[in-house]
Amino acid sequence: MLTVTAPGAHTLIQDLGRPGHYALGLPPSGALDQFSHRCANLLVGNDENAATLEITMVGPTLEFTTDSCVAVAGGDVDITVDGHPHQPWTSLNVSAGQVLHVGVLRSGCRAYVAIRGGIDTTPFLGSRSTYVSSAIGGLRGASLRTGDILPVGNLYGHHRHMGPGCVIEPRLRPNHSGEYTVRVVEGLCHYRFARDSVTTFFTAPYTVSSESDRTGYRLQGPALGFVDREAPFGAGENPSNVVDLGYPMGSIQIPNGEEPICLLRDAVTGGGYATIGTVITADLDIFGQLRAPDVVHFRPVSLEEALQARRERSRRLKEVEVGLRLLTLY
Repeated sequence: MLTVTAPGAHTLIQDLGRPGHYALGLPPSGALDQFSHRCANLLVGNDENAATLEITMVGPTLEFTTDSCVAVAGGDVDITVDGHPHQPWTSLNVSAGQVLHVGVLRSGCRAYVAIRGGIDTTPFLGSRSTYVSSAIGGLRGASLRTGDILPVGNLYGHHRHMGPGCVIEPRLRPNHSGEYTVRVVEGLCHYRFARDSVTTFFTAPYTVSSESDRTGYRLQGPALGFVDREAPFGAGENPSNVVDLGYPMGSIQIPNGEEPICLLRDAVTGGGYATIGTVITADLDIFGQLRAPDVVHFRPVSLEEALQARRERSRRLKEVEVGLRLLTLY
């Protein structure tokens, strides 16, 4: 077990989420940056779905009551154990009685703390992920508080005997540069936007607004226009309104043609705003690391290109796993 002596700004228990409940109106939740979450788990020998601590901007201070192995992956951040510095993307041992402190992120927005065996809170619909809006998952369905006790489980992976000092190569880590290109496939209501506005969307830079969170990221940029129409029954008079439709994760809606909103893992599952496109699965992790005033450029891709990008992301994660396995042989 471990005790939270300082919770950080908004630290949540997250695993890979609870997919399969969209019909109930329940989003999947789960780690916003799934690649970094998986990497942190691999570094300590966990199953990739083991629950980690998702840090937003400012990390927690944790006191360990038992010996453990931990790793932090994601944005660039200072890590100390009893005041001694350690590197992210690297596994390290923490002894009973020692204190792990994760500082303020210098780049990126989120980091993930994996503890060998995983955080062992009670699952809800098969997942320990915290969904704050409905107060489910994690601890009390809320962010961590001072004094919380976190149980540790035994959700190990195939390579459970990872030791301290295992490192994920820098070339395999995401680059948090502050300016990003995000790939998008055509949305269900792409036809509602004027052709010149579609061109604008895919050529103009957008800036991340401070009004962004796990539900959705709001972006500031040029206003977009819509094709003239007579509003169908069930849709509002506003040109951005449509008859209700489902929102795939990563959908980009543009209410009033102003300030696109990319819907993320805690977003509503449907609504009545036109969606110009959907961020591909392989690039959703980028949104988990955006912070104001980062810059985003959108690039249109085909469905086949999106599937190829997903395969490439899987190969990259497999390369991480193989590299760590080789480290344990020496």
